Amino acid sequence: QDGGLGVLDHVGKWKDVGRCDVFRGLEMVESACFMAPSLQGESLQGLAKDMDCVSYREPLGVCAGICPFNFPAMIPLWMFPLCVTAGNTMVLKPSEKTPAATMLLAQLAKECGLPDGVLQIVHGGKGMVDKICQHKDIHAISFVGSNTAGEYIHTQGNVHGKRVQANLGAKNHAIILEDANREQVVKAVVGAAFGAAGQRCMALSTLVFVGSTKEWISDIVEQAKHLKVGAGLDPSSDLGPVITPESKGRVENIVGKAVEQGAVLSLDGRGLTVDGYPDGNFVGPTVLSKVQPDNICYTEEIFGPVLVCLEADSLDDAMDIINQNPYGNGCALFTGSGAAARKFTHGVDVGQVGINVPIPVPLPMFSFTGSRGSFLGDVNFYGKSGVQFYTKWKTVSSNWPSENVSLGGVTMPTVGSK
Repeated sequence: QDGGLGVLDHVGKWKDVGRCDVFRGLEMVESACFMAPSLQGESLQGLAKDMDCVSYREPLGVCAGICPFNFPAMIPLWMFPLCVTAGNTMVLKPSEKTPAATMLLAQLAKECGLPDGVLQIVHGGKGMVDKICQHKDIHAISFVGSNTAGEYIHTQGNVHGKRVQANLGAKNHAIILEDANREQVVKAVVGAAFGAAGQRCMALSTLVFVGSTKEWISDIVEQAKHLKVGAGLDPSSDLGPVITPESKGRVENIVGKAVEQGAVLSLDGRGLTVDGYPDGNFVGPTVLSKVQPDNICYTEEIFGPVLVCLEADSLDDAMDIINQNPYGNGCALFTGSGAAARKFTHGVDVGQVGINVPIPVPLPMFSFTGSRGSFLGDVNFYGKSGVQFYTKWKTVSSNWPSENVSLGGVTMPTVGSK
C-alpha cells in the first residue's frame, strides 16, 4: 500500500485519492480470480443420433493495453489481470507521463508468480502506439484516454484486423430536482466535481439545475471555497495539482474564454499558488454558472477542477440537454421521487446512470458501459464484457456413431436427423 501511494505521488494525487486508485484496481484482481463462471461455455447433447455440440471460450493470444496518466494503477489493473487470467499475454504501454506505477505492478505480478513474458511493459508515445496497432501478432487492443488518441487507435487497430475497445472522453451531467436533499446533494456535487482535481473520465463536470434549485449554487460555491489545494502527500489537502503546466494553461484558458462567451464566474480558481510549490500546476475549484450549451466550457472536456452549471425548467428539458450532448459516459439524478428516477433511467441516452449516486462507476462484477461518443468498440471493459473481449468462441460438433451409419452426404445435418 505505501509503495503504491509513493508511486502515485508523481501524479500529484491527494493521498486518499491515490489509495482509492490502488484499491479499485485490486478489486479488479479479485474479480479476475473468480473468472471461471464467466468462461463457461455451452453444450447440447443429442442434436442428432450420436451427435453433440459444445461451444467454449478460447484466449485470443497476444493483446495490448494503452493506458492514460490519471489512474496509473487502476487502469492497468482493468486490463492485464482479466487478459492473462483468460489465457492471453499482454503488452502494456503506460502513459509516458506516469509510467512508474505500471512498472511496480509488473514487478509485483512477477513476485506473485506470473511467468516471464506473460506481461510485457513498453514505453513511448505515438511511435509505440503505431507499432502496437500494426503488429501482426497483437489481436486486441484496450485503450483508455482522449477522443483524439482513441479514435486514431480504434481506426488503426481495425485497419490492421484487431479487436479494439476504447474508453474516450466525457461530459458527465447531474440533474438536481427540487425534491432532492439540499445538504446531501451539495456535498456530493462538490466531491464529485473537484475530487482528483477533476482529472477523471467520470468526474461530475456538468450540473443542470431544475427550477428553484439554481439557488443552491451559493451553497456549492461556499463548500468549494473551503477545499484545500495542495501537495498530494499533505494530509490536509483535498485536491492536488493537474498533471502538467500545459494542462493548467488549457484549463485556465477555457475558463477565460467561457467568461468571454457569457458564462458567469461564480468561483475563480485560476492563478492559485501553494506555499512551498511556486511552480506547481495548481488550479483551484472553479464554478461557471448561467452556461449555454454552445459555450466552450460545455462543448470541451476541460479535465480540471471546473464545474459547469446550466439551468432547465423541467426534468424533460434537462434530459434533452444530456441527450443532445455527444458524450455518454455517465450521468446522475438527485431526487426523492421514484417516478422521476424511473423516467430518467429509461429516458436518458447514457451508458452509466446514478440515482443519488454522483459517480456511478460499476464494481468489477458489472461492466463499465460508457456509450455514444465516450466509447468505441463492440464490447465494454471488465465484468462479463471484459471476459468476452479477451476471448473468442470455438464450437465443436462431435459425431461418435454407435452403429455403422453414414457420416454425411450432400445435405447439411438438421436437428434430430439420423
